[in-house]
Amino acid sequence: MPDVIVSRALLPEGWASHVLLSVDHRGLLARVEPDAPATAGAEAVEGLALPGVPNLHSHAFQRALAGLTESRGARGEDTFWSWRERMYGFLSLLGPDDVEAIAAQLYVEMLRAGYTAVGEFHYLHHAPDGSRYGDAAEMSRRVLAAADVAGIGLTLLPVLYTAGDFGGKPPGEAQRRFLLGPDGVLALREALAPAFEADTPAARRLGLALHSLRAVPPEVVPRAVEEARLGDPTTPVHVHVAEQRREVEACLAWSGARPVEWLLDHAPVDERWCLVHATHLTREETRRLAASGAVAGLCPTTEANLGDGLFPLRSFLDDGGVFGVGSDSHVSVSPVEELRWLEYGQRLVTETRNVAAGSPHASTGRSLLVRAFEGGSRALGLRAGALAEGMRADLLVLDPEHPTLVGREDDELLDAWVFSGNTSSVRHVMVGGRWVVRDGRHAREEEALARYREVAARLVRQL
Repeated sequence: MPDVIVSRALLPEGWASHVLLSVDHRGLLARVEPDAPATAGAEAVEGLALPGVPNLHSHAFQRALAGLTESRGARGEDTFWSWRERMYGFLSLLGPDDVEAIAAQLYVEMLRAGYTAVGEFHYLHHAPDGSRYGDAAEMSRRVLAAADVAGIGLTLLPVLYTAGDFGGKPPGEAQRRFLLGPDGVLALREALAPAFEADTPAARRLGLALHSLRAVPPEVVPRAVEEARLGDPTTPVHVHVAEQRREVEACLAWSGARPVEWLLDHAPVDERWCLVHATHLTREETRRLAASGAVAGLCPTTEANLGDGLFPLRSFLDDGGVFGVGSDSHVSVSPVEELRWLEYGQRLVTETRNVAAGSPHASTGRSLLVRAFEGGSRALGLRAGALAEGMRADLLVLDPEHPTLVGREDDELLDAWVFSGNTSSVRHVMVGGRWVVRDGRHAREEEALARYREVAARLVRQL
């Protein structure tokens, strides 16, 4: 692609003007030059360039479920667990075409909002009755096809899932679609490898997910993680953990340890791990999680929607912890709303303001964003999260004339973007050196929306 000169950009060393961005054939930034003169052939782009936001946790199919579980069930109190039963019923209606259509629409929405890469925590492996498709990678390939339609960066995380609850209890009927043991995950990864080798390592990664300690017995964890390391010690490993109090209590009854405590004691948790949710932590678990280098994968809008609770953000940051954000169930598809909810939840608990701000940034918006750039990129195993040479050319450009941003400068712009308004100020989005959103529009948004509408209308009729 031709060189680009953006009028203002957030670089690792701070704000800069007239920044020249050159992209190589791999989609990486080959040159980042502030105060660049006008250059023949370079595209002049007005606006405020930031790194794209990584979305570290997604269950794409749940996009079509959003808004359909917001009425009280007949049995009284609604919880995460009653929501899960309704989600299982919804899953029984989905085939491969449906999943591809839902994911394509979702990924277009993500890009328009400023997400440039997504970690797809993919456990929908089989047909609704649990039978295997002729191609064991059928559902995974549909996710890849959706990402291709949208042009989003992707880290696919095939999920290991062998049990129904702690202690290796048998799975229920509704969980048959998810079941995949170590041999199955290894075979799936091998089947998918060519689709990743054909792309550049900068654009797409293949990782591993352990669904949870409920679904993966302890004897399975070491082998699964060791096999994921083969050939690439940087392979991302994700796991749901400590999302609900009931989960913590059940883990204690099973093992005598809390979920995060058990993982840190028995699994090789390090900087390539992402512990998703980790909502319910003791002070000691918080300290140890931060020290491990693992990324805390926080999904504030989903965690609020499901009544999970609040992650202990301030103490985690005080201990040097790293976090990223994800949209999870996609009740919201906005990095701004995830970061806003993350900060506001802490304000409500602590009865103070600007909880996430601190050295080296007094700006809460900048503090949240810079950490989300770093933690999300690490969790996805991508060279991204900064406008710097050798990093992936993923960026978004904000419109400085948008009502929420007009008159603001530098960090004030970031604070205004995160904490002001509900209409998007994202003008352009680039992924791997290619513009995928221009002037707020995605080239294939009408195509994706037409397919999604057909699927969503049918699903609502069948529920």
